[in-house]
Amino acid sequence: MQAWLDSALALLALPQYGLSTLFVAAFISATLLPIGSEPVLYGVLRLNPDIFWSAVTVATAGNTLGGMLDWWMGYGAHQVVDKYSHSRHHARALVWLERLGPKACLLSWLPIVGDPLCAVAGWAKLPFWPCAGYMLVGKFLRYVCMTAALLYVFPA
Repeated sequence: MQAWLDSALALLALPQYGLSTLFVAAFISATLLPIGSEPVLYGVLRLNPDIFWSAVTVATAGNTLGGMLDWWMGYGAHQVVDKYSHSRHHARALVWLERLGPKACLLSWLPIVGDPLCAVAGWAKLPFWPCAGYMLVGKFLRYVCMTAALLYVFPA
């Protein structure tokens, strides 16, 4: 078992595999699945500290594309199901979201509510590209801050 783990870690330590693994983890974590990409980002950077900006960029790209998928899922859900349209909370959330517009997607970095927020932005038919741009900015800042904090708290 130890030999298998050592070989798996050695494989993931290669930048070409570490970054693709990071991309997939960041993409999946941006969907509505409760998976975090920060441990993968931290692991890649512990094994390859010289690729900090490449890793942050790849994680941001994967997470943003996952958020864009959430937007499309929300848009499609609006086309198919409208069963909660009379809820008081639903109406209040939509008013808030429509007031902020695509800028609300800056909050897509938040745990628990960030990824569903992207889906709700699509459901509310907010403009796709401005939402994607705000998602990109929010997620990039999250990865820079989280990674810097983890590397500071757990130095080599």
